[in-house]
Amino acid sequence: MNANLRSFVGVERFIAEVSGDARKPGYVLLGDEAFLYAMCRRGVLQELLAEDLRDFSLHELDLAETSIFEALDLAQTPSLMAPFQVLILRNVKLLYGRGQKKDEFAAIEEYFRRPNPQALLLFVADHIALPQDLRKMDMQDKERAEKIRETLGDVCGVVELQRVSEDDAVAWVLREAAAKGVAFHEDAARELVDALGAEMMTIASELEKLVLYSGSTGAKQVEVSDVETMVSAAKQRSLYELTDAISLKDAPRALALLHGLLNASEGGEEAAIGHVFTLAKTFRQMLVLNEKQVKDQRAMWQVLWPGFRVAPFAADALIAQARRYRDRSELTRGLMWIAKADVELRSSPPDKRLVLERLVMRLAGKAREPELSAA
Repeated sequence: MNANLRSFVGVERFIAEVSGDARKPGYVLLGDEAFLYAMCRRGVLQELLAEDLRDFSLHELDLAETSIFEALDLAQTPSLMAPFQVLILRNVKLLYGRGQKKDEFAAIEEYFRRPNPQALLLFVADHIALPQDLRKMDMQDKERAEKIRETLGDVCGVVELQRVSEDDAVAWVLREAAAKGVAFHEDAARELVDALGAEMMTIASELEKLVLYSGSTGAKQVEVSDVETMVSAAKQRSLYELTDAISLKDAPRALALLHGLLNASEGGEEAAIGHVFTLAKTFRQMLVLNEKQVKDQRAMWQVLWPGFRVAPFAADALIAQARRYRDRSELTRGLMWIAKADVELRSSPPDKRLVLERLVMRLAGKAREPELSAA
């Protein structure tokens, strides 16, 4: 990987380490940059697990449903079907909720005294946002990260998944396009990143479309005009349009936009988790704008830090959407529904489209939903 891509260095180092003799028995993936998390996950699977054995050797567990004691017992038990096991533990934040959790951390410490050499534990701490500039990190997130380092840092490696900088996003687009045999004008790469607010999951998806578009037209190089043509369609299908319909409580339009997003996604309904991630980010942005009573773009850039910025084309629309929520608790309740849908999607439901449809109906519903329990 290009050494200049500083945003990707930690991931590159992590993948090299897990594939070699210096591999630790556990790691914490710290941060909510979904694109870098996907790179880590893909790298671990490619390096450690044979594809035909992953049904037996890969365990993706949610600590809301599986206790840490059960997860550690599974990690310690040799598999009869596979030579190596990877356990991905989500909802790590539950280890830091109410109560001391002394028994839980004692069990973790005991496991790592004599870890199973044929198992790797990955603790996913994606409830913490790591901006590109850590000096601008939210104080609450700093405290949460420090607790994780104090409790897991001595027994696990910590991989920081910071937001990808705009310069690194541009360099990544140029490198990936070149690897696919497509020339990409630097101004076009910059336009792609700027238009999508350095949102790497979306950038990667749109890059794939631009590569296919370039091949179909026989163009020698992707230009700014090509990006504008392709991304403008993405803007119309974007989740900002969906949140606009949700904020207006226009459930029929919201469902129609959701179906358009699913039909337009490269992975169809398999892209559901990515849509929920972006939806959660948009709701968090609206909550900040609502709490700070932001009324214009100038104020927006003062309250939203760089790693949490809004795509420029959606700035005014998002401000208007945030102001439609008179009661902030409706936004926080919406985030709880989104989190619940995320957990459900990661549990491999039979119909992911149905999970998303139910979420959108709840978010766009005019009637007040009952409060969610802490569980």
